[in-house]
Amino acid sequence: MIKFVNNTEDLSTDKGYQFKFHCDKCGNGYMSRFQTSTLGVASSFLNAASSLLGWGHSAGHSAYEIQRAVGGKVHDSALEIAVQEGKEHFHQCSCCGKWACPEVCWNAKANQCEECAPDFEEQLASAHAQAKSEAMRQQLYEKAQNTDYVSGIDMTAEKQIAAPHAVKPRQNSAAKNDCSNCGHAVGAAKFCPECGTAAKAARPNCRNCGFEPHMQTKFCPECGGKM
Repeated sequence: MIKFVNNTEDLSTDKGYQFKFHCDKCGNGYMSRFQTSTLGVASSFLNAASSLLGWGHSAGHSAYEIQRAVGGKVHDSALEIAVQEGKEHFHQCSCCGKWACPEVCWNAKANQCEECAPDFEEQLASAHAQAKSEAMRQQLYEKAQNTDYVSGIDMTAEKQIAAPHAVKPRQNSAAKNDCSNCGHAVGAAKFCPECGTAAKAARPNCRNCGFEPHMQTKFCPECGGKM
């Protein structure tokens, strides 16, 4: 039994042996150096020779059978060498016994994995960043709460009832500029052609609602629109 990481990948082929070991904490991998198989090389030579001499694959097949027969012991030796190499990369925690990678999961100051001995400087930096982010969200929320978005909206019942309908210009009989004495149409004349009464000065109607005020004004007395 080899006491090492829990997750190991065997990448060995008939040409040689290679293994990949994974950190017990985060899963980061470390690949061992490739160890050439002497029998695998010999098998390749025999296959090449048999092809050139027309022997078929019998010689190569025999070499492969030899490799299978003794490959277990050779393979185990290669694994043991790879494990010793991997142990130089990973660190075993004295508290939990797991093997941790030095890049992410190892607290060198405490000589333990970061799960058993957290790195307080890293945690402080993370908490500081999260606190700043949360404070920004809270301030944005409060600023939105204190901002007036509806002060310009008239919420009276009369306004809301009239809002969906377009304002129709009022029809004013005086807009025709009829005579104030006899009612005859005066038009642009200064005096009534029917009775001679002086025509009243024409006043502009409201561009919004059509109302004609009784005196000169900058804003409509009816709807408040600019004249």
